[in-house]
Amino acid sequence: MPARPYILAETTWQAVKAAAFEVVILPWGATEAHNYHLPYGTDNYQCDYVAAEAARLAWEQGAKVVVVPTIPFGVNTGQLDITLDINLNPSTQLAILRDVVRVLARQGIPKLMLLNGHGGNDFRQHLRELQAEFPTVFLSTATLFRIVDRSQFFDAPGDHADEMETSMMLHIAPDLVRPLSEAGSGASKQFRIRALREWAWAQREWSQVTADTGVGDPAASTAEKGADFLRAVTTELSKFLVELAAADPQDLYE
Repeated sequence: MPARPYILAETTWQAVKAAAFEVVILPWGATEAHNYHLPYGTDNYQCDYVAAEAARLAWEQGAKVVVVPTIPFGVNTGQLDITLDINLNPSTQLAILRDVVRVLARQGIPKLMLLNGHGGNDFRQHLRELQAEFPTVFLSTATLFRIVDRSQFFDAPGDHADEMETSMMLHIAPDLVRPLSEAGSGASKQFRIRALREWAWAQREWSQVTADTGVGDPAASTAEKGADFLRAVTTELSKFLVELAAADPQDLYE
């Protein structure tokens, strides 16, 4: 496979010296159980794919973007009793991000786009703090599964190992997906308190919410649905990357 100049892990120092990258893309996933049919690395496979494909599309339009390796552990504080769900506390994430942004600031790289692929991660408050600390690096984030309207592609509701995630994995890494006949139903419980169902928030305790670790029925998943969804996501993200690479952080408003 030929090296991809927009993937740092495949790129040499000689190429990096000459590249003058405008945007670093940092994918951030998680390592956690995904029902009985998807692998623990599902979020990371999805992040890797979306970041690389969006970067390819942007690079082909002249945008100087580069994808750094995906961070494979996310916030799993609601899943501490699910075997080998690996948790990073939000404060740990902030420390890691601070070190990464400090490197970019020191080296004069002007923009970071953090691609989030895990529902337990929420980087907005982290970026608020770091933006004040490192004003020379423009910080932004996007969550993979919110880039386009999922209802245009999938019928069954859910948010974990559901029709959406299963369809994506059937396209990205079909050899890692167990037969859907082995999947649990993804049935899940809701909070008894109405406000927590509608407008208030509290962490879900995963082992009390779902028996198979899934939330959402994967039965209707297909690789074709996954391909269509991923095409829409990566196309939309690539447009953002092209605009971001060309943008002047001091002149962003109209």
